[in-house]
Amino acid sequence: MPGKNVCIVGSGNWGSAIAKIVGSNAKASNRFAPLVKMWVFEELVEGRKLTEIINTEHENVKYLPGHKLPKNVVAVPDITEACSGADILIFVVPHQFIRRLCDQMKPHIKPESIGISLIKGVDEGPDGLRLISDIIREKLELEVSVLMGANIANEVAEENFCETTIGSKNPENGQVFKELLQTQNFRITVVSESDTVELCGALKNIVAVGAGFCDGLGFGDNTKAASCGVADLITTCYGGRNRKVAEAFVKSSKSIAELEKEMLNGQKLQGPQTSAEVFKILQKKNMIEKFPLFTSVYQICYEGKPVKALIACLQHHPEHM
Repeated sequence: MPGKNVCIVGSGNWGSAIAKIVGSNAKASNRFAPLVKMWVFEELVEGRKLTEIINTEHENVKYLPGHKLPKNVVAVPDITEACSGADILIFVVPHQFIRRLCDQMKPHIKPESIGISLIKGVDEGPDGLRLISDIIREKLELEVSVLMGANIANEVAEENFCETTIGSKNPENGQVFKELLQTQNFRITVVSESDTVELCGALKNIVAVGAGFCDGLGFGDNTKAASCGVADLITTCYGGRNRKVAEAFVKSSKSIAELEKEMLNGQKLQGPQTSAEVFKILQKKNMIEKFPLFTSVYQICYEGKPVKALIACLQHHPEHM
């Protein structure tokens, strides 16, 4: 049996950290073809094409500097070329790009291929909340699992110990992904509750923005803990980019978009964007009152509401703390 062809759709900070794992696991196992294609949004870095830098220096100097990627990971700038012939597709792009990418990929997808989404976000559809994996499923007509966890990309790349969860309605696919993605320091649990896993991964980024607002206002850890719960949430509220930008938002008079540009070197924030999608859904379903934290994060990010309103929202709703 020839090994399965793997394609990574995306190559930002998280995508590159995953490429490091996938490349070395694919090379070491005869279940996978050794060559891993990684779709890279082409851009110039100091006058050179990013794909060319990755393919000659085996490092994503823009999004994951200081980490070598395995030589069998090949950067491909054309999405149709990257995904054609793939048996396994790993989706790891900002969620706002997924629809357009799927449309471009559709004619080139093998009917029996399987996918896994590492994308933390939700979409607002005509009938309410849409999971990103559902959009991929619908557009590409393939079986999609999800991977979500308390994983900060740089720490995964540095091979610090961390745990993550794969949600897969198909147990066989779950095992294939576990074999492709697990390492000694990146431990995976496979569960069948795929939708719950994905929803928690998306919604916690809104809470992280709230945590960053608390930091910017100079409140202590107890205030922040009022909005924290489980591992992914805690990690994000202390170390992630959503928190970092939200803190800077309070301390400067710049917009989220300006700070994203300035602080994240081209990476996209998922928290504010997710809060906007969720707010639209809450509005439609007349449920704004029930979700004060999500609502006030949205209003602070997009409607100019003062950041202190966040604390008022928590004080007035002790049952939601």
